[in-house]
Amino acid sequence: MSRHPGLSRKFIIGVSAITLVVLVTGLILTLWVGQVLREVVTDQFNDQQLSVARGAKHLVERELNELRKTLVALARNLAESPGTSSTFSDAELKLFSQIVLNGVRKVELIDVKSRKKWVYLSYRRTAMEERLDEEALPDIPPGFFAEESVWTSLPVIKGSDVSMTLVASIPRDLSRLVLFDVNISWFLEPYLKNLRSGKTGYAWVMDNRGIFLFHPNLSFIGTEAFLMRKGPFPEQFFPKINQVQRDRVLEGLEGTGSYVYGWHRGITGEMEKLIAYTPIRVSNRPSQTWSVAVVAPVFEIEDEVRKNQYWQLLFLGLVIGVVLLASAVVLVVETRWSRTLEKQVVLRTEALKRSEENYRSLVESAEDFIFTLDRQGYFLSVNSFTAKFLGCSAEALVGRGFHTVFEDEVAEPMVHRARLVFEAGKSIPYEFEMKTRAHPIWLSANLMPLRNETGEISAVLCIARNITESKKLEKQLISTEKLASLGTLAAGVAHEINNPLGVILGFCDLLIRKKEPGSQEYEDLKVIERQGFYCKEITENLLGFARLNVSEDDLVDIEDSLAEIIKIGRHAMEMKGIHLVKECCDDLAPVRGDPRQLQQVFMNMITNAVAAMENGGTLTIRTGMERGKRRAVVQIEDDGVGISPENLERIYDPFFTTKPEGEGTGLGLFVSYGIISKYGGIIECESHTANAPGQKSGTTFTIKLPIWVRGES
Repeated sequence: MSRHPGLSRKFIIGVSAITLVVLVTGLILTLWVGQVLREVVTDQFNDQQLSVARGAKHLVERELNELRKTLVALARNLAESPGTSSTFSDAELKLFSQIVLNGVRKVELIDVKSRKKWVYLSYRRTAMEERLDEEALPDIPPGFFAEESVWTSLPVIKGSDVSMTLVASIPRDLSRLVLFDVNISWFLEPYLKNLRSGKTGYAWVMDNRGIFLFHPNLSFIGTEAFLMRKGPFPEQFFPKINQVQRDRVLEGLEGTGSYVYGWHRGITGEMEKLIAYTPIRVSNRPSQTWSVAVVAPVFEIEDEVRKNQYWQLLFLGLVIGVVLLASAVVLVVETRWSRTLEKQVVLRTEALKRSEENYRSLVESAEDFIFTLDRQGYFLSVNSFTAKFLGCSAEALVGRGFHTVFEDEVAEPMVHRARLVFEAGKSIPYEFEMKTRAHPIWLSANLMPLRNETGEISAVLCIARNITESKKLEKQLISTEKLASLGTLAAGVAHEINNPLGVILGFCDLLIRKKEPGSQEYEDLKVIERQGFYCKEITENLLGFARLNVSEDDLVDIEDSLAEIIKIGRHAMEMKGIHLVKECCDDLAPVRGDPRQLQQVFMNMITNAVAAMENGGTLTIRTGMERGKRRAVVQIEDDGVGISPENLERIYDPFFTTKPEGEGTGLGLFVSYGIISKYGGIIECESHTANAPGQKSGTTFTIKLPIWVRGES
């Protein structure tokens, strides 16, 4: 009996010791698992911040490229202007009002020879002429504008105002410059102001001198980061962030990290923060790089982890007291605790997966071509939009070569540029035309290097956007400016020709009266007279195009005008075996214009269509209303030989014709374009020849005219 209490004490001590060891081991394991979980969550959160920073970088680089393209297009337009052009056109002023939204607060046209400049400000409707201060001219390297290039200045700091200047020269006249004065804060604010990482994380941008260009704390903007921190915060707060910015950010590197600081959105005191940063390529010539960083406090991430750890440790402490009395209870509680921890890990993992899927959905839902290539030009990943465009699944494209999907004329330049990105480690912009079954499209692509953990380039990311409509608008603007200049030239030439032509016809008439009808001299003079009247008809057509002011316009019923023209041309159609199809709109509203001039336009279009169908065919005339806009539409479609692509851009040029000599003056479409433009309308042409792949030959002219609305003058 006396041995039982000793055995019991030894057993209790042994069980208690084993239990205590198990519990201490469990406590250490809990702290270790919590630390591992914190590190995993922190790393994944920082990776997400890096994705956000890359997204902001791509937006800023894309908008900078758009500003440069706009500046180059403006310089080209000004090169087309006659003389020295001391004012901006209405089209250019309209363009200025649009780019103000991109941070451009001032546009300057500088003429170095005349020592003058013309300034357009965002709050004015006209340009102001000023005397040129040569000391204020940007310090641009000599010979920079030998090619069409845009020079980008370093950020200029004036108090809290941070700005930069984009400069382009006028082609063929390097003494004339066009400048965009860009407020960098205005430019960056739309992309960074509402950017969030977690609950309170934010983004900032600094240049390669360490000066803040954007920051949610406005007092930081325009200030060098290293000097700014020495004021309100103790020095122990910023050694790590200074090192990250000096050794990584200012060197144009990409990465993630953490640091201790004393400020976050009004909260002060020592706190650990996470940072993800990536460089923004601002310009290549001269080389200039900014960096965008996304930061968030660690306590946002640790709150949930610490909360769970707190309750776990509290529960574990209570269990220790109970388990010392009953080891069995401790085992049960330990088992339950392990299961709870596993569930928490599973829940956290699922939450991280959902977050990753959300970011992936941003790429998948984008209506841009997004894919990655390896060094040999094989697909590594493809978004849904690209796969749908190519008519197959994304999985089927991964592993295939770029040249197996696209034609050689598209694939070879793209693969070549991808290899250049691997070699140079820099982004390369690229614009190219791609032919599809429907119609050719223009794409603006940007090829960027993707680096792995070791800093090596593992793939090239390509983001391409459809800019076909922008190209069309650019061509339309150029065509409008060209035809306006030709109209002025045509009017001058026609007036100069009319005077001597009238003298020739007058004297020819006097000579005819003196000759016997039927004589050789009489017939020769008649030939001269006919040719003179033919020349007079040409000059009248030229004057008709240039004459933009009309005293009175009538209301024109398009259906009636077309019916009269069809009666005139029906016989010619029947002789050539052309079948006429007319698709009318019952409630087509009237338009303002001269009925005879509009009939002249319809006659020119129908005559050209009939001439294009030598062996017969179908002529379709449609009328209708444009959806969502107050414009009447007339379409004249034929299935003739079509217009070749090299001739399609010249069809509105005066005296341009593909007809044999003596069968056309080349003024029909030229005059028609002037008439339709005069009444605020547009003409569009789509044509395909017999050798166009996947298309039948034929031409469709579409005329759009503003309708008359009751109550409008």
